[in-house]
Amino acid sequence: MTTVGIVTGAGRGMGEACARRLADMVDVLLLVDRDAEGAAAVAKDLGDAGHRATAEPFALDVTDRAGLARLADRVAELGTLRAVAHAAGISPSMADWRRIFEVDLIGTALLAETLRPLATEGTAHVYFSSMSPLIARVEPDPAVGAILDDPLAEDFLDRIREAVGPDIEQSTMAYPWAKHGVARFARKEAVRLGPVGARVCSLAPGIIDTPQGRQEAAKQTSMQRLVDATPLGRTGRPEEVAAVVAFMLSDEASFLNGIDILVDGGVIAAVRDR
Repeated sequence: MTTVGIVTGAGRGMGEACARRLADMVDVLLLVDRDAEGAAAVAKDLGDAGHRATAEPFALDVTDRAGLARLADRVAELGTLRAVAHAAGISPSMADWRRIFEVDLIGTALLAETLRPLATEGTAHVYFSSMSPLIARVEPDPAVGAILDDPLAEDFLDRIREAVGPDIEQSTMAYPWAKHGVARFARKEAVRLGPVGARVCSLAPGIIDTPQGRQEAAKQTSMQRLVDATPLGRTGRPEEVAAVVAFMLSDEASFLNGIDILVDGGVIAAVRDR
């Protein structure tokens, strides 16, 4: 049986770090990224390093339904879906509020919907959420939560804007709401896939030293204050996040399901109750 892994956002940052960890966990690893050249470069590097997996770049925007269908078809051609690390996403400085929801939450739901028929016993997914909902204290009431739980509804963006209010149009507000939605979605998907023996969790990184993180820090001065408040006194490294993802996807974590794991160096513990 050929086992297949998928890493989205695999061309750089935390996605690339996840790809390097998963390259010894599966037989074939699909490196998904909008940046075809970046994914190809990582695939070549993994191949040259002699990892177990055959690494294959796959150019894709996770909001592209047709492209996602091609991804699912490729997995089915290759073998059995074993592991999915969904790290692709955009941060507040990269887009407006609608695009943030489209990529971070709706894209997650589209990927999950497309791969759902391929889930089997031993399949494991990790979706990247964020610590930002904890910082922003996103705690929707049941009515708003119900809207967040249906991100593939045709009128989802209009409904969430009406429910939350005009502040959602600020990208710095849209981002924690979208990422809160990802964590909620992971819990729902865990319930859907559990009966076939598949698992779904989410992982909430803190401030991690990546190109995207540095870009965000240059525009959001509050990030340095969070670094300063972090008990470990530093930013995280992509490989530290990838190590947790690898465990979550491994057979050693076979009873870990439907939970959001915070990997933040302790900053939430330091600032949440101030």
